[in-house]
Amino acid sequence: MSLSLLSAERLRTFARGRTVFYAEQAPTVSEPMTIRPSQPPNDSLPNVLSSAIDPGSERFQSNAASMRSLLAEFDAEQATIRQGGGAKAMEAQHKKQRLTVRERLELLLDPGTEFHELSIYAAHDMYAEYGGAPAAGTVTGVGRVVGRLVMIIANDATVKAGAFFPMTAKKVLRAQNIALENHIPTLYLVDSSGVFLPLQEDVFPDQDDFGRVFRNNAVMSARGIPQMTAIMGMCVAGGAYLPVMTDHVLMTEGSGLFLAGPALVQAAIGQKVSAEELGGATMHAEISGTVDFKEPNDHLCLARLRSLVSRLGHPAAAPFDRVAYDDAKDAPKYSAEDLLGIVNPDPATASQSYDMHAVIARIVDGSRFDEYKPDYGQTLLCGYARIGGFAVGIVANQKLHRTQVTHTGEKHMEFGGVIYPESADKAARFIMDCNQNLIPLIFLHDVNGFMVGRDAEWNGIIRSGAKMVSAVSNSVVPKISVIIGGSFGAGNYAMCGKAYDPRFIFAWPTAKYAVMSGASAANTLVEVRIKQMERKGHALSDAEKKALFDSTKAAYDHQTDPRYAAARLWVDAIIDPRKTRDVLRMALEAAALNPDVPRFNPGILQT
Repeated sequence: MSLSLLSAERLRTFARGRTVFYAEQAPTVSEPMTIRPSQPPNDSLPNVLSSAIDPGSERFQSNAASMRSLLAEFDAEQATIRQGGGAKAMEAQHKKQRLTVRERLELLLDPGTEFHELSIYAAHDMYAEYGGAPAAGTVTGVGRVVGRLVMIIANDATVKAGAFFPMTAKKVLRAQNIALENHIPTLYLVDSSGVFLPLQEDVFPDQDDFGRVFRNNAVMSARGIPQMTAIMGMCVAGGAYLPVMTDHVLMTEGSGLFLAGPALVQAAIGQKVSAEELGGATMHAEISGTVDFKEPNDHLCLARLRSLVSRLGHPAAAPFDRVAYDDAKDAPKYSAEDLLGIVNPDPATASQSYDMHAVIARIVDGSRFDEYKPDYGQTLLCGYARIGGFAVGIVANQKLHRTQVTHTGEKHMEFGGVIYPESADKAARFIMDCNQNLIPLIFLHDVNGFMVGRDAEWNGIIRSGAKMVSAVSNSVVPKISVIIGGSFGAGNYAMCGKAYDPRFIFAWPTAKYAVMSGASAANTLVEVRIKQMERKGHALSDAEKKALFDSTKAAYDHQTDPRYAAARLWVDAIIDPRKTRDVLRMALEAAALNPDVPRFNPGILQT
């Protein structure tokens, strides 16, 4: 029977009929950290957020309609990416009696659980001269196997035979780094022809290139992070080191594991040898002793892998506080569906303000939020909450304009989404408090940057901003970032952008990621261009200025699109706003697998 005609359930049934014992049902698994009994909320505390959002308003309806249209566009793109190399390549995989990468994942993961795929847009709109590389020819993500949270790194052999493009190596390294930081058990499904030779100079030699994968294998092993590899196709050249540097190696019949394939061996030393004799599963199981388990096919190999995962030990308890959580009782008081209508996704009018409290109210347990210094530095919201029972500290940009009173009693307007000196001071103090008390941090970005101008400079905006950046830089508790709207300039740094080691960084489809917004950048660049041309004696007409502005803004807007960022791994995933809470719960659970928290040393702070 063709493998393409077998459903996941029939494959599981077939697998059960061919083996003595493979774990197929997820057993009850102890939690990786101590969970305290939940305490009833203190009704005397006014910490349940209220929400003035009107789902029936014209503005809400318009925002929601635009967001649904944008999500449909993203869903369609991702569905295409999941097709990998296309129908013909999938058929070729089946003719080899091998499953496609996503068929393998369906068998490996626990039924009915969600696979949080990471970096699906990796290499998006790149390598066109080579026919593209959907998802960089590999699938990575966090899911459950026999109840355990695991990182999965799997080659897609339908994309250039699973070859490593430059972005493939970087995608694998990002998944490994997430596993390293969070101590997530990691499973590799190998089916790769090795380095994509036309681009070898960008894959092979540098610190963040292919060789770093094997270095990470060794470091993860030294730190006691479980790793297992299932070879279900080709595993050649330098890539052959990966499986052998993990804890367990499984290999299917018909697969190949060798440093050099038959053609290269003949060219190098004149020896003629078949692939099976050179590096087949039987040879490695019986002669070299390289593989631990030889399996007849993909589905039995994956069943064996599940069985091995079921026997993993459990790490020491993490020091972060978590209480028992009840989905019905502790859910937010407001619907996640409302998140579609709060933020305006239309780039032409996306500057409209909104209350970030409304977002927080829809992602935290019971919509309960103990806001820190709510009347001071109001363009940044800081406070304590729980997500899935985990205690968290939240730092979020407030998009409403606020009136602030100075030390002299004068009032002035502060613009939403801008970080002012007192906002930065408050956030720095709050971040240090969370580190002192072992509370993971969640950053919700919609930031234009730091305030500029004479008043801001006189009030020490650089000093205050440096204090916040320093606190973020030296933070030792898990940090997780969600880019909701803009994340521009130094504001991205202060809000824990990619350069500041967030454990995970997610983006809504409305995210914009750059030094400054498209309009601001275009105005600046066009002004410089106009002055250059005027110095040469050429004065531009208004129509020429507009055309120059429009073309510059279009190019810049393309680069601020979240897909551009995701293609280059600046964000780990673009998520549906309605799944923000679920994604954060997964990220917090993953972070809690690592019980080790270094001593917090904030260093020298400007005062």
